[in-house]
Amino acid sequence: MYKIERKIRFAEGLFGIWVEAPYVAERANAGQFVMIMTHEKGERVPLTMADYDREKGLIFLVFLVAGKTTAQLADMEQNEELYSLVGPLGKASEIENYGKVICVGGGTGIAAIYPIARALKDAGNQVLSIIGARNRDLIFMEDEVKKVSDRLIVTTDDGSYGAKGFVTDALKKILEEERVDRIWSVGPAIMMKNVALLTKNYGVKTLVSLNAIMIDATGMCGTCRVTVGDETKLTCVDGPEFDGHAVDWNEFMNRLTRYRSQERMAMERYRGGR
Repeated sequence: MYKIERKIRFAEGLFGIWVEAPYVAERANAGQFVMIMTHEKGERVPLTMADYDREKGLIFLVFLVAGKTTAQLADMEQNEELYSLVGPLGKASEIENYGKVICVGGGTGIAAIYPIARALKDAGNQVLSIIGARNRDLIFMEDEVKKVSDRLIVTTDDGSYGAKGFVTDALKKILEEERVDRIWSVGPAIMMKNVALLTKNYGVKTLVSLNAIMIDATGMCGTCRVTVGDETKLTCVDGPEFDGHAVDWNEFMNRLTRYRSQERMAMERYRGGR
C-alpha cells in the first residue's frame, strides 16, 4: 500500500498529494509518470510526477477532479493508502545544456513542467518559464517554478493575475524578440497544439507531454497509441514526450473524448452514491 503523507488543496477541485513510494522516488526523473489505483476495483489512471524526495521516499502528484477516479482520490485523506501505484513509467525528459530554453505549463501541466525546468536549470540552461491558467485561483507552484527559472511569466485567461491572455501570447512575444534553442510544453491538449503550431513558425524544436488514455501503461494494450509523423507510437513506452510539430493533434484530441459519456455516467453514479 502507498500512504498519503500529506494532502494539499490548491483550489476548488485542484489537489496535490505526497505519497510514500520509496522505490519510485529513488528512480524517478523529470517527465515520467505513475499509474495509480485508489481502490481494488478502481480504474488505473496515469499521473505525472510533479516532484520527488529520494531521501524521504516520497513522490508528489497533482490532479484536477475531472472524473470518478480523481473524485475518489480527492476524497481520500492523509494517512489513507492507495491500493496500487506503479512507476516510474515512460521515458524521462532528455536533459542537456541546450542554451536558452522555455518551459510552458498550463493548468495542471504547471506541476509537470516544474521538474523539467529544474532539471534543465541544473544542466546549465538559461530557463524561461511561462505558466498559465483560467484564473488566479488555479495558479499554483508559482514559487517553486520561479526558483528554477531565470525568468517567469504568469498569465491568466481573465487577467485576474499576471498578464491577461494565454501562454501562447507570452510565448509569441519572446519568440519575436529572442533566439530560443528548445521548448517544452505541458498542459491541456489544445494548449499544447497551439504552442506547437506557433513554434513551428519559428523553427524551434518543441517537446510536448501527451496525456493519452491508458490501461496497462506497459505497451501491451495499445490504447494510448498516437500518430507522430508517419509512425504509430505508444505514449506509455515511447513517450510521454514527443515532437509537438509531428503529432497528429486532431487524432489525439478525438481519442481523448472516446469515453466521455461513460466517464460522465460513472461520475454521476459516484456522486449520487455518497
